[in-house]
Amino acid sequence: AERDLVVNKGAVGVVAVDDLGRVVLIRQYRHPIGRELDELPAGILDKAGEPAVETAKRELAEEAGLAADEWRVLVDLLTTPGMSDEASRVFLARGLRAVDRDVQEHEEADMTSFRVPLADLVTGALSGRYENSLLVAGVLAADLARRDDFAGLRPADAPWSARPQA
Repeated sequence: AERDLVVNKGAVGVVAVDDLGRVVLIRQYRHPIGRELDELPAGILDKAGEPAVETAKRELAEEAGLAADEWRVLVDLLTTPGMSDEASRVFLARGLRAVDRDVQEHEEADMTSFRVPLADLVTGALSGRYENSLLVAGVLAADLARRDDFAGLRPADAPWSARPQA
């Protein structure tokens, strides 16, 4: 059989929840689909040797101008295992505080951030309003995990079988 295979470095996403139960989203134009999407702050594991949680922290600062006091793993995903080795890890970030955005270039130059109640995101994911896979998986995982106040989540540096080096 002939197959196309995409080799990918992997990615992280961040469900950043504020004290009011709102999740930080960014709006970004995605050329392959020809429109803007509401997404979690996220990025590629593109710095050699950088732990995945550090990539997540960097992306949250760059894309939303935020840092967080608490980091946990929400969910790990094999995004499209039928055609790619892309693996994504979605983190939960709480205890948010503003920081300076030191990087605003390329696709981040026109990026806007805003906050949406977690319950509204869950409803939007189930209704088809939100389609981004990291957003859908992240908010559904966060909604489930908040039932025990996130006590069952793994630490931010938990082993990741798909990306053991991250």
